[in-house]
Amino acid sequence: MKNLFNNTEVAFALKNNKELKRAHFLFKMISKPTLVKLGSSLANFAIKTHLPVTGLIRSTVFDHFCGGISEEDCLTVVDNMYAKGGVASVLDYSVEGKETEKQFDAALNMTLKTIEYGKQRPDSIPFAVFKPTGFGRFDMFVKKGENATFTAEEEKEWERIVYRFNVACKFAYDNDVLLLIDAEHSWMQDAADEIVLDMMRKYNKEKALIYNTAQMYRWDRLQYLKDLHEIAKAEGFHVGMKVVRGAYMEVERERATERGYKSPICVDKAATDVNYDAAVTFMLDNLDTMGLFAGTHNEKSSYLIMDLLEKHNVAHNDRRLYFGQLYGMSDNISFNLAKEKFNVAKYLPFGPVRDVIPYLIRRAEENTSVAGQTNRELDLIETEMKRRKL
Repeated sequence: MKNLFNNTEVAFALKNNKELKRAHFLFKMISKPTLVKLGSSLANFAIKTHLPVTGLIRSTVFDHFCGGISEEDCLTVVDNMYAKGGVASVLDYSVEGKETEKQFDAALNMTLKTIEYGKQRPDSIPFAVFKPTGFGRFDMFVKKGENATFTAEEEKEWERIVYRFNVACKFAYDNDVLLLIDAEHSWMQDAADEIVLDMMRKYNKEKALIYNTAQMYRWDRLQYLKDLHEIAKAEGFHVGMKVVRGAYMEVERERATERGYKSPICVDKAATDVNYDAAVTFMLDNLDTMGLFAGTHNEKSSYLIMDLLEKHNVAHNDRRLYFGQLYGMSDNISFNLAKEKFNVAKYLPFGPVRDVIPYLIRRAEENTSVAGQTNRELDLIETEMKRRKL
């Protein structure tokens, strides 16, 4: 199966000619860093000044990378991907940067709604997901992680954050829906890790149901994963972990330089790749007490995971292992893996167009910062366009 990911007919079977041409146009744009920076600035300006650009954004970049403006919108995409391609979905409410209690409660309610969808569609929506800062202010996580003293009001605010985590995790447990909790910036992550550890202690007794996220561009995360495994063995619970490379590299390095501390990011891409592969290897070596969501757009890492499953005699459809990619990217990995009966789930972002702009900008910037990613996407699309004689 060493050429598995070159099959463009399978990769793009769900895209009609118009959609394929749109994908080609978008990745052509994303391949030019100067255009991405300009486009990001213009998009931010347009949103802040309320220019009527949502229609343009919706018909181009939004529809390629997002499932819709509401969770109901996404269901057509969910059902189509699973029925025709065998690829499941993770409904991801991608509204970022909120600050009020009302907004945090709304994010919790949306998470509960997506868990309910997972209960109704266990095969096509096996996971729900939320971001820690969807449930509470970023600064609260930072302050908690630094062991700073809370005011009486902040103490109550923190209790509400923990309460929201617990409501979501308990609802996922009661409905037997796997729940991913995304990672964010390193300087707020310690506090989030502590809450998720407590949730695993509570709800992962029988299996990995609550999943934290390890960003392997951080050089300390492999040790974190091993330490967590030791705690789980000692206390009798399972570890669920989404393992990714990471999405905030530039910001992390800039902050470390500005503040004069050692960067938490690996020295280079090669070191990150080694770290990532070591993490998935460690987890698959301990699959009896761990559940792995391998979030990767890297073909070499995907082949490694396939080889390790074969080595350990683990079935392709073993529910302790999922491959994950983002909607609109790496279809050659997602759909070709699914054709071989591996468990695959696409992150399917949704939300009002204006609110999802920060997510879309980050996706575009991430693509330009990963050497070769955009060119690979373009090559595959162009191969399929030639095959279709477009």
